[in-house]
Amino acid sequence: MTTYLLAGGGTAGHVNPLLAVADRIRSVEADATVLVLGTAEGLEARLVPARGYELIVVPKVPFPRRPNRAALDFLPQFNAAVRRVATIIRSRKVDVVVGFGGYVSTPAYLAARRVGVPIVIHEANAKPGLANKLGARLTRHVGVAFAGTPIRHARFVGMPLRPEIEHLDRAATRSEALAFFSLAPERSVLLVTGGSLGARKLNGTMVAAARDLVAAGWQVLHITGSTAEVTDPHLPNYHLVAYCDRMDLALAAADFAVTRAGSATVSELCALGIAAVYVPYPVGNGEQRFNAAPVLAAGGGILVHDKDFVPAFVQGELVTLLGDRARLAAMGRAAASVGVLDGTAQMIDLIHEALTT
Repeated sequence: MTTYLLAGGGTAGHVNPLLAVADRIRSVEADATVLVLGTAEGLEARLVPARGYELIVVPKVPFPRRPNRAALDFLPQFNAAVRRVATIIRSRKVDVVVGFGGYVSTPAYLAARRVGVPIVIHEANAKPGLANKLGARLTRHVGVAFAGTPIRHARFVGMPLRPEIEHLDRAATRSEALAFFSLAPERSVLLVTGGSLGARKLNGTMVAAARDLVAAGWQVLHITGSTAEVTDPHLPNYHLVAYCDRMDLALAAADFAVTRAGSATVSELCALGIAAVYVPYPVGNGEQRFNAAPVLAAGGGILVHDKDFVPAFVQGELVTLLGDRARLAAMGRAAASVGVLDGTAQMIDLIHEALTT
């Protein structure tokens, strides 16, 4: 019996691939134990127990960005976190630590190294985070979602996808998806999403251009995010949804997308052959722009900087693009050419390799 400790969290980009790997382990290894290391503040605090896994909480200890009181407290707090994880690894007889990035991954990697347990890493972003860059110095088993990710010992495995996405038959599910969202079968569907919390610029621009999109013969499924502040235009064929817990059906319905360029979003759209306009999140370390680079190079998407994503772009360039059905079909095929559907299986192979070498 193998005991796995999966470490990661904070954002969907870390939690979703973690859960995809956990689900696959549980489905193929009935006697395995899957433990998840996370924080009380991240998405994992809700999603991991809801999926039936034991969540072991450790304090969130962010790296200090400037010299202040928090920086003085960092080292003893961080060392305490490493000691705690090492104790967990020993007491729970953990056989392998698999990290997905985020605050908890760094103490997990160092604790595993201290105890002598194999380390496996998955880096979801094309621009790797600090935790995984450090962890990659401690292991040769590093899987990446995007080819060319600049991290030591990188092996391209793709993104571990949720089972409902990995096994989605879009054509067979389309009728169910259209009915679920009350969409018209005779109109093509433009999916708009800025992530679970939404994206103010993206939301505002799309609503401002709503009449033009509907007049172009499309219908819009616009997922605004649970905290978004946006006014419903109340137009026929423009469907505003605050939150969607059936993204598999939203993707089954979509003929084209307008979205941020988070790693999971890019990976899911490409795996399913859905072309998109990508509007990268303009804050942070710029990883979203790099995430979209492979599909842009293949011709399966268009990148628009956040500052340039204005109603005039939608009313002009996007509406023109949506009217070119042949180009849209070619873009969908191009997106699929860089998509990976077996990222979970490839990641499991990497973990088993670490266990046997």
